[in-house]
Amino acid sequence: MLGANRLETLTAVGQDHSMIRIGVDLGGTKTEAIALAADGEELARRRVPTRSDSYEDIVATVRDLVLEVEAEIGEAGSVGAGTPGTTSPTTGLMKNANLTLLNGRELAADLSRSLAREVRIANDADCLALSEATDGAGASMPTVFAVILGTGVGGGIAVNRSILTGPNAIGGEWGHNPVPWSTEEERNGPACYCGLAGCIETLLSGPGLSADHERATGTWMDAEAIAAAAADGAAQAVASLDRYTDRLARSLAAVINLLDPHVIVLAGGLSQISSLYEKVPDLWGQHVFGDQVVTPLVPAAHGDSSGVRGAAWLW
Repeated sequence: MLGANRLETLTAVGQDHSMIRIGVDLGGTKTEAIALAADGEELARRRVPTRSDSYEDIVATVRDLVLEVEAEIGEAGSVGAGTPGTTSPTTGLMKNANLTLLNGRELAADLSRSLAREVRIANDADCLALSEATDGAGASMPTVFAVILGTGVGGGIAVNRSILTGPNAIGGEWGHNPVPWSTEEERNGPACYCGLAGCIETLLSGPGLSADHERATGTWMDAEAIAAAAADGAAQAVASLDRYTDRLARSLAAVINLLDPHVIVLAGGLSQISSLYEKVPDLWGQHVFGDQVVTPLVPAAHGDSSGVRGAAWLW
């Protein structure tokens, strides 16, 4: 780990902070940092397991990673962090994080103290939206709705390359709505960590797909294995993926009806299921209010690096 005197040296000899942007993607299992030049060129990248035995370990993980990246490039920079939650506008404390050690903590202030400079934080899905709106799949679009389909289900909205958070700091949180046009089974769906039941996240996350498959077949498989088996024509896996695709189509149709974004961008592990990009638009039209749906559904241009790039673009 670098000491404070080393950081001061890097700051003195490096460019102005506005020239180098460092982004951190803080996840439950891994934490990644990236350094970007002002033109978006990647200068350095590091990824480490998240030390999550305690809140203090999480803060230390971010601090050490930022300082290691700065040591590699020989310059200090601005720091933004994407987190699996958001900061309450009322209390300034973290809320809604499925990495529950963060909830109720002054994460932005603690990271700022740890790194001896202001650290800006935003929800990881918001960072994804900002990244794709800045120089990704939605770079030419006025409005971008970005979706994370992974361990959880997140969403972010960017309007004219700015994050739309709202007064409650929950803009884009579609994962904690019920599945639209739901069946009786979906309405009485699995319990969600948020305290409700039948949330979109409980059915469209990776664990949600696995749990749905197990309920239907009695056999547990991870989401990647289900997708692979479905591609090979295994009947039970095909049926599970078909249910998933239909639920995703209905859920995104409700987003289109409400927001009418110029593009919907998918990221996260399940975004790699190639059939979604053809089948979901084939299905969502019956639920969208209008005579046609021209909304593109596309994968994130920066893949699983998009969130960490968006964190850097918070500056």
